[in-house]
Amino acid sequence: MTFKQSVLHIYDTQYKKLTCVTLLVLVIAIGFLGVNYAMTGEFINKGVSLKGGITITIPVSSDVSTQDVSVRLGTRFPQADITVRGITQQGVLQAIIIEAADISDVDIIAAVRGIGIPVIEGKYSVEHMGAALGSAFFAQAIKAVIIAFFFMAIVVFITFRVPVPSFFVVLAAFSDIVCTLAVVTFLGVKLSTAGIAAFLMLIGYSVDTDILLTTRVLRRNVGTVLERTLDAMRTGTLMTGTAIAATLIGYFFSQSDVIKQIMLILSIGLFFDFFMTWIQNAGILRWYLEYKQKVQHVKN
Repeated sequence: MTFKQSVLHIYDTQYKKLTCVTLLVLVIAIGFLGVNYAMTGEFINKGVSLKGGITITIPVSSDVSTQDVSVRLGTRFPQADITVRGITQQGVLQAIIIEAADISDVDIIAAVRGIGIPVIEGKYSVEHMGAALGSAFFAQAIKAVIIAFFFMAIVVFITFRVPVPSFFVVLAAFSDIVCTLAVVTFLGVKLSTAGIAAFLMLIGYSVDTDILLTTRVLRRNVGTVLERTLDAMRTGTLMTGTAIAATLIGYFFSQSDVIKQIMLILSIGLFFDFFMTWIQNAGILRWYLEYKQKVQHVKN
C-alpha cells in the first residue's frame, strides 16, 4: 500500500476520530483564550490603535536597530507596553515608529535620546490615542465581526435550507476564526485595526471551501459521499493552497507592518481552514448523512 493509499484509508475509516481531534483543538483554543482573559483581562493582545496610547515617528539613519531600541526601552520602562517597528524605503530604514501605552511621550523621547539616537525638535511626530477612543474602536470592530459572521450564517442557511448541514458550515468557520485568534494571541501579536480587518476577510475565506464541500456532497448524487468529498477537496485544496502561497509571499516580502499583520492572520487562518473544512466539516457531514440513511432504512 502506497503512502497516498494509506492516507486515503485512514481518511476513509478513521474520519470520526479525526473529526473529534479537530473539535478537541477548538476546545483547547477556547480554553487558551479563556485563560488569557482570566490572566490579563483581555481575550487578545491589543495594540495602541485598539486600547489607546501614543505613536511616535522619528526619522533615523539606516544603522539603527529597531530590535535594540525595543529591548532598551522595554528594560527602561518595564511597566509600559512598548512596540518598535521601522519604516523602510527600498530596503533602507528611514524612520522608527514607537507605539507605547502607560507612558508619556516626553519620557520616550528622553529615553531614545539616551540611547544615542538624535531626536530633533520639529522633525518627529507624536499622535495620541485616548483609552476611551481606543476602546470605542475595539467595540465597534468586534461588533462588525459579529454582524458579518451573523449575516454569513444567514446566507448559508438560506442557500442550503437544511439546518443541520448549514450549522456544520458555520461551525467550521467559527472554529477557523477561534483557532486563528488563539494562535495569534499565543504568538504575542498585538492586534490592530488592520488585524480586525484580516479577521473580517477570514470569514469569507473560511466559508467558501465549506460551501463548496457541502454543495458537492448534498446536491450531487454521483458516487459515494467519500468520492464527492475527494472531488470537492481537489478544487478546494487548490483554492486554499493558492491563497496561502499569496499571503506568505505578502508576509515575507512586504515592508509594511500593517500588511504583514494582515497576511500573517490570513496565512494562519487558511492553514486551519484546510483542517476545519476537509476533516471537521467533511467528517461531521458524512457522519450526519450515514445517520440519516440509517434512520430512513429503519423507517422503510
